[in-house]
Amino acid sequence: MALLHRAELRPSKLELLVPWLPGRSWFAGEAGAEVSRVAAYRFDDPAGEVGVETLLVRAGDGPVLQVPLTYRGAPLAGADDFFVGLVEHSVLGRRWVYDACGDPVYPPLLAAAVLADAGQAEEYFEVDGKREMRPASMTLTGSRTGRPVPTGPASTGSVSAGSVSTGSVSTGSGDGGVTVVRVGDVELAVVRRPVPAEVPGSGGLTGSWPGQDEPVLLVYAR
Repeated sequence: MALLHRAELRPSKLELLVPWLPGRSWFAGEAGAEVSRVAAYRFDDPAGEVGVETLLVRAGDGPVLQVPLTYRGAPLAGADDFFVGLVEHSVLGRRWVYDACGDPVYPPLLAAAVLADAGQAEEYFEVDGKREMRPASMTLTGSRTGRPVPTGPASTGSVSAGSVSTGSVSTGSGDGGVTVVRVGDVELAVVRRPVPAEVPGSGGLTGSWPGQDEPVLLVYAR
C-alpha cells in the first residue's frame, strides 16, 4: 500500500525530467520539450522509507518512455550516476530523486512483479483522517514462473544495501533502449521505450492503460 500526500512539489516530477531525459542513451523525443505523463505504477518499499514509482511519459510528441524513479529523504551513497535531481515536497521536505535502476531497493520489488505477478501497490490519500483509494492509472500483469523470487542482490553482484556500483546496471540502445538490473541470479531488462511484444518464457511484466489496449512489454527476465 502506498500512502500519498496531497502536496506541492517544486519542481514537479515532470519538470525534473525535462533536462534529465535527453542525456539518456535511450531517450527519444524532442530535447527540452514539455514532458507529459501517460500513466504510472508504484511498488511498496517493505521498510516504508523509499518511494518507488515508475512513470510512463512522453517528451513532446515522442514515443512512450518508461522511467522508474525512487524518492529518498537523504542522498544514496555511491549513486551519483543515477541521481535525477532534488525536489521540495510541501509535506515531506527535500527529496532526492534517483533512476530506480541504480537504487538497491528497486530490483527485488521488480523481480517479485515480473516472476510472481506481485502486482502494483494500491495507492491511498489520507483525507480528514480517512483513507481514500486512488484508482490505478494502468493495469499491470506479471508472470507466475514458479521461479524463486530473489530478495536481495547476489554476493557476486555490485549492488549492495547502502551502496550502488554502476557495474550492476547495463544499458543498451537496442530492444527499445533496455536497462538491465541484476538481483540474485536474475537479470531483469527494463524496456525504456515499451511497445507490444511477446512475453518470453523466462517471465515478463506487461502494462496497458486507456488508449493503449494492447499490453506493452515493460520488463522481462533473461
